[in-house]
Amino acid sequence: MDKLLIHKISYSNLCAQFSEQIIIAVLPIIAVLSIHASASETAFIQMINTLPFLLLSIPMGVLADRVSRKKLMIIMEIIRAAAIFILFYLTFLGSLTINKIALFGFFIAIGTVIYSVASPALVASFVIKDQLINANRSIEIAKSVAFTAGPALGGILAGIYSGGLAFILAFLLSIISAFFLICLPKEPVQKKSGRNIIQELCDGFIFLLKNKYLRPITITAFVFNLSFNLLLSIFAYYTINNLSFTSFEVGMLLSLIGLGMFLGSVLYKFISTRINFGFQLTLGPVSAFVASILMLLTTIYPVKELVFISFFCFGFGPIIWTISTVSLRQLVTPNNMIAKISSVIMTVTFGARPLGAALGIYISANFGVTNCIVAVFIGFFIQLAIILFSKPANLKKLSDAEQ
Repeated sequence: MDKLLIHKISYSNLCAQFSEQIIIAVLPIIAVLSIHASASETAFIQMINTLPFLLLSIPMGVLADRVSRKKLMIIMEIIRAAAIFILFYLTFLGSLTINKIALFGFFIAIGTVIYSVASPALVASFVIKDQLINANRSIEIAKSVAFTAGPALGGILAGIYSGGLAFILAFLLSIISAFFLICLPKEPVQKKSGRNIIQELCDGFIFLLKNKYLRPITITAFVFNLSFNLLLSIFAYYTINNLSFTSFEVGMLLSLIGLGMFLGSVLYKFISTRINFGFQLTLGPVSAFVASILMLLTTIYPVKELVFISFFCFGFGPIIWTISTVSLRQLVTPNNMIAKISSVIMTVTFGARPLGAALGIYISANFGVTNCIVAVFIGFFIQLAIILFSKPANLKKLSDAEQ
């Protein structure tokens, strides 16, 4: 494995994810503190900002299998940087509104969709199969650093010039991410299928539905994302208004997800040598379910520490799930279908994000924000039940899944 090449991809991921995490932290905080958004309005922002995952994952996945993934990622990273700069300009003018935050957040998310769809395929095109887990682990460590520091820094900067400094930093990080991508060598040429897009998408869906490993992890991920984004859609309002969090504490809360991810990534090699692969896959859903219990307890005992521990658990277990499932997907999927399969899975799973936010709008508006927390708990119970009774949970080691 070319370590320098993986380092470049990792650094690009670090900067791109750092930029994204700053924006994710800043937007709801600004909406609540500066524009006095309600729970349903923050949920609306979350819904619009996650719509690209539902609408564009498949088209971008097909595109990523037909053009240079490297060039595509560079172009979209620059587009994301432009959208962030516009948000800064609107902040400078003092003309930010809920609709403008949602609109430009939508364009920022398009860059995230491209990165998420094309990056696994780009890595797989450079790295041999025996080194996939190590490569993914290296990339996830870089991402987890961003998930740790980005939200905390975003929370701090959200209170300075109405978040203007946060937008500038996020803009610069996106530009640097594009620079690291530019420094990558030209990727191996993919063999063209010669078939139309509809045929290729059908291939992707059929492959996913028939595969006994990809099908259950995709369903589990769908329910996880639905539940987690229901929580994210109202968490800023809930923590600030119900638990008296400051903007800094909200940023620190999000950073604990990153801290959990970082520790999970660092410890993954140690963990993977002591438990079988199937059990590694269940750690994420188990950890998320425990986190949902802690969040539910805050509706009875409004203790900030419960929220902090909960969000740490939302990072620790799921990152082990991510490393394991991405490696499993790369192993069982033909190389020329990885981007398509990634896009189909992203549409099904990440497409649950706007659905979860829409659910947050409905529940908070009709039944109150507390009942959103109850719904989150129910969702995480369901995702745990799905994976526990699936084929992937019975795998002794990753190579057992190779067909």
